[in-house]
Amino acid sequence: ICSPPRFFEQDCLVEGGCLGQMHNGTEYKEVRQFQSAHHLVRFYFVTCIYSHYMKSILEDFRHGLKPDLVFVNSCVWDISRYSCSWVDDYKENLRKFFDELREALPEETLVVWNLTMPLGERIKGGFLVPEIEHKAPQLRYDVIEANFYSGTLADAYGMDVLDLHFQFRFSLHHRMKDGVHWNAVAHRKITSLLLQHAAEAWGVILPCPVTVYGERKSGVTHTCRKIFCTSRIKCGLLVSKLSAGTEQLLNVKVPAPQPCRQYPPV
Repeated sequence: ICSPPRFFEQDCLVEGGCLGQMHNGTEYKEVRQFQSAHHLVRFYFVTCIYSHYMKSILEDFRHGLKPDLVFVNSCVWDISRYSCSWVDDYKENLRKFFDELREALPEETLVVWNLTMPLGERIKGGFLVPEIEHKAPQLRYDVIEANFYSGTLADAYGMDVLDLHFQFRFSLHHRMKDGVHWNAVAHRKITSLLLQHAAEAWGVILPCPVTVYGERKSGVTHTCRKIFCTSRIKCGLLVSKLSAGTEQLLNVKVPAPQPCRQYPPV
């Protein structure tokens, strides 16, 4: 696993990472934080959507500062590192996590579930330790299935869903050679999508279009491409409805639909 820097763009590493032992095990942790006079941004690296570590994070939400916005995703480690038959465990862990997250956060907190980006046909390194290398050819298909389960369930819990798999389906040239990670242009686009999604949900009109530089056409010309929030879920205004057929397919009990959330203008 690559060693994260202690400081980057005025953030700092506060736990895990190079402060402890670097490894590719499921107990790996990394917490980063950026703080200014008006903002507190915290990043948690998790290897399972519902674990003792995740429960400790939820406890922080219950007893500490309440976040205005939460972006969350957990998939690739969940479906590869814990069990060959991952589907039932993943769905149950998602349900437990969404239950506790909704209980821990105030109603006005905007929660956005990000779907996992496309994996390559050949992947190597990182989470793919030698013991599970045989799973590599199937994982890109498992991600699609896991995205369906997690996105549908997040929708049922009244959360926003941002489909990064859809957004990057034609941007595979920005994926790194390991088949898992993405380059700086892709990360810039992800940031733009997240900001655009939050702005739309809160009714904020951005002063200028959110753009990403570095897209290459015909292998020569650099162009500027506008980035829009095109999540299949209407940001913050959806009454969650789940058909009996979908509930049966997910094989989990989902909560009753919640009323539309109306975010105050900023």
